[in-house]
Amino acid sequence: MQTPCAYGRPEVRGVLRQSADDFQVEEVLGFEPQGGEDAEHVWLWIEKRGQNTPWVAQALAKWIGLHPTKVSFAGLKDRHALTRQWMSVYLGQRPAPDWLTCPIEGVSIQKAERSQRKLQRGRLTGNRFVITLRDLQADSTIDVKKTLERRLERLAIGGVPNFFGEQRFGRDNLERAKRLFRGELQGQRAKPKHGFYLSAARSYLFNAVLAKRVSDQTWSRLLPGDVAMLDGTQSFFMPEADQDEKETLQQRLDAMDIHPTGPLPGVGACVVSDEVAELESSCLAAYPELVEGLERFEVKAMRRSLRAPVQALEWHWLEGTKWPALRLSFTLSQGAFATTVIRELIAYEA
Repeated sequence: MQTPCAYGRPEVRGVLRQSADDFQVEEVLGFEPQGGEDAEHVWLWIEKRGQNTPWVAQALAKWIGLHPTKVSFAGLKDRHALTRQWMSVYLGQRPAPDWLTCPIEGVSIQKAERSQRKLQRGRLTGNRFVITLRDLQADSTIDVKKTLERRLERLAIGGVPNFFGEQRFGRDNLERAKRLFRGELQGQRAKPKHGFYLSAARSYLFNAVLAKRVSDQTWSRLLPGDVAMLDGTQSFFMPEADQDEKETLQQRLDAMDIHPTGPLPGVGACVVSDEVAELESSCLAAYPELVEGLERFEVKAMRRSLRAPVQALEWHWLEGTKWPALRLSFTLSQGAFATTVIRELIAYEA
């Protein structure tokens, strides 16, 4: 699916991920491990390159001699990047290995902390990114630096459309979701990945609705029948329609305190109404196989913010390169993709 850009097609082209160090991700949990010497869990602050999170978790379990279920993590991190994140290991009463001697390729354990509990999937505040964009070029009539800085200023104020990035879909997760819904994926070996396929289907449908609202320039405002979500939470509410409430809502929208939402389809009541219900129904009607498949698998319907605030956005230009290079740092809430920020700035090959 070709998703539109909120701030117009980028005029500058460049290179993303020339190397792993050009795409750095650091997990922000929002809390610290709590435990003493008798705590049975150990949290490991791990730096990795060129490896995906589940593979590292399995490799850790094998090295320590544990069942893979004894190693957990809060969030998935990019493979083609330099990333830092917490993982937790249930050791019980067994002695800890020398963490600094971890033999896993591309993995370095920076520190270890005892904790009374394991890390829960999804329990993180967000991620901090440091991304370097290289070989930035444009037509001769375009000032690359001024053009990108104008866009960056807009992103800092208005955020970006909260599209699911290409990482969510993998090579063929969406096609496998369709095969799953048609009953073509059978056997125990396929079951562990069903969640990835169902997630890809829901993400694709959400992107379709958001793409429509970006095209209509309604992704950052509330329409009649909309449902608003509190920033940084999964809490949503149905706004009142009186004039005083509308003015307050507009102020909260401008402050990025609340956001319009889109559907993560599945089983459950439709909470939107009026214009938004019609818009979403029209978009989803184009994908009956995905909608009906999610319902058959009893995936719970949810909502997701249409906007992603780009927090603590900073940038500076690098010297000593043939073409301009730009280093960005910013924080996104859990579930938002850094590539949705980059695609609003430059044209690049995924």
